[in-house]
Amino acid sequence: MGLQERAALIKRIEGIRGSSMICFLTSLRQNVAGIIADDSVRVFFDHLLLLPSRPVEKLDIFLCSNGGSGTVPWRLVSLFREFTKHFSVLIPYRAYSAASLIALGADEIVMHPFAELGPIDPTVSNEFNPREEGTGRLLGISVEDVKAYVDFVKTTVGIRHEDELVKALEILATKVHPLALGNVERFIMQSRMVARKILLTHMTEEADEHVIDEIVENMASKLYFHGHPINRTEAKNDLRLAVNLTVAPELEATMWDLYRDFEQEFENQTMFNPAGDLGARFVPNQPPPVLEYELVHVMIEGARISSKLTTRRRYQFIPTQPPGIREDLLSQAWTHSQVPAAVSQPQPSSSSPVGVP
Repeated sequence: MGLQERAALIKRIEGIRGSSMICFLTSLRQNVAGIIADDSVRVFFDHLLLLPSRPVEKLDIFLCSNGGSGTVPWRLVSLFREFTKHFSVLIPYRAYSAASLIALGADEIVMHPFAELGPIDPTVSNEFNPREEGTGRLLGISVEDVKAYVDFVKTTVGIRHEDELVKALEILATKVHPLALGNVERFIMQSRMVARKILLTHMTEEADEHVIDEIVENMASKLYFHGHPINRTEAKNDLRLAVNLTVAPELEATMWDLYRDFEQEFENQTMFNPAGDLGARFVPNQPPPVLEYELVHVMIEGARISSKLTTRRRYQFIPTQPPGIREDLLSQAWTHSQVPAAVSQPQPSSSSPVGVP
């Protein structure tokens, strides 16, 4: 399948739903996953300008992502509200973290039986975060991990004396810079604020204050584990989200067909492993292999136009002890393609390695 075939599936869903639909997916491919980032907002705006009217009666966002920036959901939901009277999210598989925040802004959440939401507690990073031994890579700090440490000391261990609590915090501060901990607190406040503002785009404080508080608390803190998968029954019955559990089999099947085509485009089922590819092409006493890849990270697509964020990267062995691998980012750009009038022949995978073996 390809662009024309996906366009046909998008139109089929629009016909079933009586809506206009835009797809927003980031790569889930191991070792090269994409993220929801600020640059997507500008691209989304161009897609929204192509809608048949403003506002449209119903706008569907076909959404799949592991997450990303905690501020982008507020920008996107606000933008969607400028273009539609009724905004829904269709989730075929994962909508974690920032993607879950986008879903909170919808009047209706349509989840495939295989779909999952996730908690909205952020993992934060800045220049004061601890670094991984050996690589020097900055390590992210889970907001809820910091809170769980304090709760562990106070509740599980039973330390409540002020001097002992101070010592416990001093131990934490020797491992994590105090300014990084301060950044964690800011992100806790921001995550909750963004979630509340997003919910208020279709709820009211006067009538729904208790429900809003409950949703924010549950999604931000009470699920305890950032990777907890929330199925559609849990989302509806336990978390009180606006999930539609009455989904026609035709819609479920078409959602899954569409997701599987995007999955192939991203190559989500294949781990990205340039080191293994280089090793397979290594020949003793010959120049070391050099490989280049074109990788798809983000896609925004409707029935008329498709936008992709891609990078082109080069990898080669470095003859050091131990041997290393050099990565060069050759290009990074959004590209935009009109949906062709006729079905095109399938093209070779865009992330197949090319280069000198």
